[in-house]
Amino acid sequence: MKTKTAATLPSEKTVAERGLRVVAIGGGTGLSTLLKGLKRFALSPAETSAARPDSPLIRDLCAVVTVSDDGGSSGRLRKELNMLPPGDIRNCIVALSEDEALLSKLFRHRFDRGSGLEGHSFGNLFLAALTSLTSDFSEAVRLSSEILLTRGHIYPATTSNIELEALMEDGTRVRGETKITASKGRIQELFLVPPDVEPMPQTLGAIAHADMITIGPGSLFTSLVPNLLVRGIAQAIVESPATKVFICNLMTQANESLGLTAADHLRALDSHAQKQIFDYALLNRTPASDELKAKYAGEGACQIVNDLDAIEALGVIPVLGDYLEEAGVARHNTTRVARDLMEIGAQGQRQDRR
Repeated sequence: MKTKTAATLPSEKTVAERGLRVVAIGGGTGLSTLLKGLKRFALSPAETSAARPDSPLIRDLCAVVTVSDDGGSSGRLRKELNMLPPGDIRNCIVALSEDEALLSKLFRHRFDRGSGLEGHSFGNLFLAALTSLTSDFSEAVRLSSEILLTRGHIYPATTSNIELEALMEDGTRVRGETKITASKGRIQELFLVPPDVEPMPQTLGAIAHADMITIGPGSLFTSLVPNLLVRGIAQAIVESPATKVFICNLMTQANESLGLTAADHLRALDSHAQKQIFDYALLNRTPASDELKAKYAGEGACQIVNDLDAIEALGVIPVLGDYLEEAGVARHNTTRVARDLMEIGAQGQRQDRR
């Protein structure tokens, strides 16, 4: 069996050109949580020069973020101002910010009163204001990243106004991310509306030159799959020489992945990409506490089953680690995940399965 634990992964003494080029793809809280861990390895040129020669480093970190949210503050701004939803982008900007003190707190601040303001976060309004000034959402994201001194680039998966549509197992169709999430049925296939939207050229360039590409953690059908449906992104991932790593969720999710195993997640992503994508899958092996299990059981959710034989049958190497962190809810230990990703990236081992 090819299963490896994080502790047994080999490391290389040096990393080509003093650092890896990493592209992290996803959305929701999963992507921003991952970026907080990866940011620790994204050093400035001065810090890179001072670092030990064998230190794991990221020399270029890019986040590709889904833009299909239609609920909450993001959904309101999207409808009222005809702009892309800023929420997931805002979370990534804050996660990559060099100063996680005042400015990042300001971006996260959510108004709890005020006619028209209640429920909005300052960061969302800031991005809305910059979008109005520049008439370009991607430029607003770039300028916001400069202001917060982010240690990486953030690209929306597309700058087109898109909606999600899900084909359910019973043959019905559900339109809109919020309605899909609230649906009781099982999702069979996801579509973008309109279907032929283009990615940013910078996104395709980052993927083509990446040393490592990660997808996950995040809601399978509303945070991860939508990125693969943007024209050219899935093909660019497949053709990239990068090591591709899936970071599996900790728990199943109501209305998105109930009953799905880790291998089922991989199959769903491969199916929507119409290609086999991954070289590795990071899987949590730490059992949840009885209290946490009971909490999620109330939603019909449980820990995702690591069906290792099925994962290997897909040509993917499972990597087991202690990634579960409990804080009332299940969260990834971003430090451990990032550390193990850096070890995988440093190996540079790629399997030609295609």
